[in-house]
Amino acid sequence: MRTLDDILAISADRKGSEDIVFAGFEPPVEPDVLSEIPDHRWLAEMTRSIFQAGFNWKVVERMWPGFEEAFYGFDVGRCAMMSEDWFDELCANTAIIRYPQKIRSVQQNAVFVQEQATIHGNFGKMAGHWPSDDFAGLLDLLKKEGSRLGGTTGQYFLRFMGVDGYILSRDVTARLIAEGVIDKPPTSKSAMKAVQEAMNAWVDQSGRSLKEISRILATSCG
Repeated sequence: MRTLDDILAISADRKGSEDIVFAGFEPPVEPDVLSEIPDHRWLAEMTRSIFQAGFNWKVVERMWPGFEEAFYGFDVGRCAMMSEDWFDELCANTAIIRYPQKIRSVQQNAVFVQEQATIHGNFGKMAGHWPSDDFAGLLDLLKKEGSRLGGTTGQYFLRFMGVDGYILSRDVTARLIAEGVIDKPPTSKSAMKAVQEAMNAWVDQSGRSLKEISRILATSCG
């Protein structure tokens, strides 16, 4: 496995310079700031990420005001108690994307947010202060306890909220395979453990965030 500096050199050579590799890069949000984000915004971003999965993101963005209105600003308590009548109304609401399974996930994820808030005080405290050297564990929690938050959906959700982490995109995965960390896209717990261990080693080498490392890996391939 190459050092992160070696991989960064590959990225810089491909893109033209290190400055170009990091063009537009925004650092992760500080944990204490994440802790102040209200629960309804976490539920809203979960929902946006779920509806974007396998769909045109621009369409979701254009229709997003309709989502905000239809789900009452993603009021967590109200969404968690979604009645069957309300669910049926949402499935017929042309202001949102009428995908019943994804609409149902809003209710299920509202319950998930409530459960984490009960344990930690609010969802942001849990996500924001989750140790970055176990980011794979946070992804596993989203997959097991949340609804439709496995794979890159959960990764993009956390990225959009500002949590430090990696996205296992095609190019990031290709670099991990090239470095011998994994031999195919990681789906098993053992493969995700190997990914996390490699990421932790690169953090220790460089002092960079997981988000920075993800950018470096992504720009070194493709």
